[in-house]
Amino acid sequence: MKESEIQKSIIDYLRKRKVFYHKVNTVGIYKRSTDSYIPSPSRGAPDIICIIKGRYVGLEVKTPKGKLSDDQIAFHRNLMAADGIVFTVRSLDEAIEAVEDTMKRLPSP
Repeated sequence: MKESEIQKSIIDYLRKRKVFYHKVNTVGIYKRSTDSYIPSPSRGAPDIICIIKGRYVGLEVKTPKGKLSDDQIAFHRNLMAADGIVFTVRSLDEAIEAVEDTMKRLPSP
């Protein structure tokens, strides 16, 4: 399964669960005149950002063999240092487990 297909299934789940989320564009902007991409200012940010009980919860979506980039590792470290939560998920089931467990263990704001 492609990463984009996993992301779509996760977003469908979040919609049904009524979890606030935002899909982050980390690819950049294509510039036709140079046939290149302008790097996104969101480099390293998780693919999907959720707010659960007032906390930032990032979902970095990877295929089973996908690896985190150096930018992603750095962003995740900084996010956790700021008391955010981030998960690397490789399937809809892993995302559901991460979100449901987070919803159970976080106190209400």
